[in-house]
Amino acid sequence: MKTIKFIAASALLASAGAVFSHEGAAPDTHAHHGGATATAPAEQTPFGIAGDARKVQRTITLRMGDDMRFTPSHLTVKRGETLRLRVQNQGQVMHEIVLGTPGSLSGHAQMMQQHPGMAHDAPHMAHVAPGQKGELVWQFNRAGEFDFACLVAGHFEAGMKGTITVKP
Repeated sequence: MKTIKFIAASALLASAGAVFSHEGAAPDTHAHHGGATATAPAEQTPFGIAGDARKVQRTITLRMGDDMRFTPSHLTVKRGETLRLRVQNQGQVMHEIVLGTPGSLSGHAQMMQQHPGMAHDAPHMAHVAPGQKGELVWQFNRAGEFDFACLVAGHFEAGMKGTITVKP
């Protein structure tokens, strides 16, 4: 019985490592995300849905630095607006932007603390190497207060987060 549990746990960890490994991805795959892929339909989330780059209404540039801050740290958008979020990593270490709810980001940050090498790749995030730029396209089709954060291990806990107000 112990052997079966060990094999199951090993398989789970191996598959999670393959899915979430920062080290396993090519540099360009972490530098740019924009909308749903051709093979997967866009998935509705509580904070919006992957946007269509052809329907971008506004572009906002966010700067990330090793002071563990985003500039600007607060965005206001209208419900239904599709934004291109350009992110510039002005620091010397890897940073990222991940959109979400306070609860989803907090839970994901805890997972990243436990498994600092884990990568995550979805339309609502962009990983940006030092000195590089990335972007994501997102449609904010739900009104409310949402967050964005850097979930590289320790960055969220250091305060690297911001808020998005989506007005009706």
